[in-house]
Amino acid sequence: MSDSYYLGIDVGTGSARICLVDDSGEIKALATKDIKTWNDKADYYEQSTEDIWNAICYCCKQVMREAKIQPEQVKGIGCDATCSLAVLADDTDEPISVCGPDFTDHKRNVILWMDHRPVTQTERINATKHKLLQYVGGSMSIEMEIPKVLWLKENMPRDLFRRCHFYDLADVLTHIATGEKTRSFCSTVCKQAYVPVGVDGSIKGWQEDFLAAIGLQELAEDNFRRMGGVHGENGVMLSAGQLVGTLCEKSASELGLVSGIKIGSGVIDAYAGWIGTVGARVKPDCLGSDVIPEGFKTNDLEQAFHRLAAVAGTSTCHLVMSREPKFVPGIWGPYRDVVLENFWMAEGGQSATGSLLHHIVTTHTSYEKAKEAAMARKQNIYEYLNHRLEELAQESKASTISYLARHFFLVGDYHGNRSPIADPRMRGSVVGLSMDSSVDSLALMYYAALEFIALQTRHIIEALNTNGHTVTSIFMSGGQCRNNLLMTLIANATGYPVVIPRYIDAAVVLGAAILGAKAASANETGETEGLWGIIDRMSKPGDIVLPTKDKREKELLEVKYKIFLRMSKEQQEYRKMVDDVIFEWK
Repeated sequence: MSDSYYLGIDVGTGSARICLVDDSGEIKALATKDIKTWNDKADYYEQSTEDIWNAICYCCKQVMREAKIQPEQVKGIGCDATCSLAVLADDTDEPISVCGPDFTDHKRNVILWMDHRPVTQTERINATKHKLLQYVGGSMSIEMEIPKVLWLKENMPRDLFRRCHFYDLADVLTHIATGEKTRSFCSTVCKQAYVPVGVDGSIKGWQEDFLAAIGLQELAEDNFRRMGGVHGENGVMLSAGQLVGTLCEKSASELGLVSGIKIGSGVIDAYAGWIGTVGARVKPDCLGSDVIPEGFKTNDLEQAFHRLAAVAGTSTCHLVMSREPKFVPGIWGPYRDVVLENFWMAEGGQSATGSLLHHIVTTHTSYEKAKEAAMARKQNIYEYLNHRLEELAQESKASTISYLARHFFLVGDYHGNRSPIADPRMRGSVVGLSMDSSVDSLALMYYAALEFIALQTRHIIEALNTNGHTVTSIFMSGGQCRNNLLMTLIANATGYPVVIPRYIDAAVVLGAAILGAKAASANETGETEGLWGIIDRMSKPGDIVLPTKDKREKELLEVKYKIFLRMSKEQQEYRKMVDDVIFEWK
C-alpha cells in the first residue's frame, strides 16, 4: 500500500471534481459536484469563486472518506481550471462583481471562458496588429481574458475597476490554497498576453506598449502588480507543477486536510488533459512505423511532438508540443514554458462539440420520442441514435453509415470558429433538410454533427502540419471517447489512429494530480522532478481506434471534407456581401 497520495483538482465548465491517486497513477477515489453558472442573457456566462471553492471542499472530503486514508498521507495537490477570468479586490482580496450594469452582486466574480460579451473589444484589440498577436494565431480570441478585462474597464464604475486584481481561474485556486499570488505561465502566456522573457525581445513579460494601445495602460502601474507583477521583481511565474507554496491552515481546514501540503502551479484544463493523455502507453506495432519515428522508444519524450491531445468536453481543445516555435494562422500559440520549460505548445480548438451534440439533439422536434425509445432500451440518447443509424444502414443496405448522409452537409460552428478560421461570427449552416421531422431525421442530423466534428479535426491537424508540426496520432480524452461512432469517424476522416486513455472521464483530473506529484517532489531549494518522467510513470495503457482501409469510405469522407471547406469559406463570403451593402445603415 502506498504511503504517498496526490490530489488533482479539476474545475470544468459545469462542475468541480477531485481525484486521489497513488504513486503509480492509479485513481483511488473520485468525486464531482456541479457548480453554478449564471446565464442571464445570450453570450453572458458568470460563475463564483466562492461557489467553486465550496464545491472543491465538498469533493475533497468525499474522496478522503472513500479512499479511507489519513490527511497526512496526501503529499501534493495540483489543479486545473477553465481559462476563465476571476476578479478579487486588490485591497481586501474579496470577490468583485463582473455582473453589470450595477456590479453589486459580488458573488458573481468570474467571467466564464465561453462568455462572448467583448465582441467590439476583441475587434479593436486585433485591429492594433500588435506583434504579440502572432503568439495567439494572428488574432486574439474572444474567449481569452484581456478582451474581458477591457470590457470591464469600459462598463464598470471607474473606481471599482481600479480596485480589481485579475487572476486566471487556475491561479486564483492556488492563491486561495496558499495565500500566494503566484501566476502560472500556462494562464498568463496562453490567455493574458504575457510573452516570456527573452521571446521576441520581451523584457518583463507583460507588454506595456500593447496595453497602452488597447486602452489598458493602467494595468502597467506598479510594475503590472494587478496582473501578477514581474517575475523576480514583484511577482513569481511558474511552469506546470512547479512549487507555489504549501496549503495554508484556513484552506486545509475547509478541505479536511492538514496544512503544509505542497501545491503545484496550475494549468488550464485542456493542458491538464494533455498531461493526463499523451503519456498513454501503446504497443509500437499497433500504431505503426508512420506514427512512431524510427530510433525512439515508445514513450520517449520525442513521441509527445507527434501526438495531438484532443481534450473533448463542452468544447474540444487540440494541443501539440514542439521543440521550436511554430507559427500557425488561426492556432493559438506558440506558447513557451506553459507545460515543460523551454518547450512550446500550440493550441487549436472547436468552440462547441459536446454542447453542439446536445443542442442538435435536444432542440429537434423528435427528441422526446427518441429519449423515450432510448430509455426503453436502457441506453443514453447517443447510444440509441448510434444504434438507430446502424439499423438504418442495414435497412437501406448501405455499406456504411456515412452513405446515409451522403447528400447531407452541416457546418457546426454554432458558437463561432475557434480555429483554424478564428472567426467568432461563424455560425451553423445545413444543406439537405427536408420536411421529415421523425426520429430518423434526428439521427441523420446527429450523424452530420459527428461528421462535422471529425472533418473540422482534420482541418485543424492540416493547419498544424502544413506549418511545421508533425502530428501522426490523436490522443483523446473526455466523455466523447465513449462514443464509438465519433471516435471511428475522427480516425477515418483524419487518417490517423485515435488512442483512448484508460481513464476516459478522468484524464484531465489525473493530469492535475500528476502536477501534485511534481510539486511533492520539490526539494529544499524548490527544484522538482522532470514532468515527463512523472507522466511516463503514472500513465496507463490506452485503447486504439485505427482508420478505415475501405477505399469507398475514404473517398466519400474526402469529398465531404472538400465540401465542408467550401461551405465554411462561402459563409464568410455571404456575410461580407451583405455587410458591403448595409455598412452605412444605422
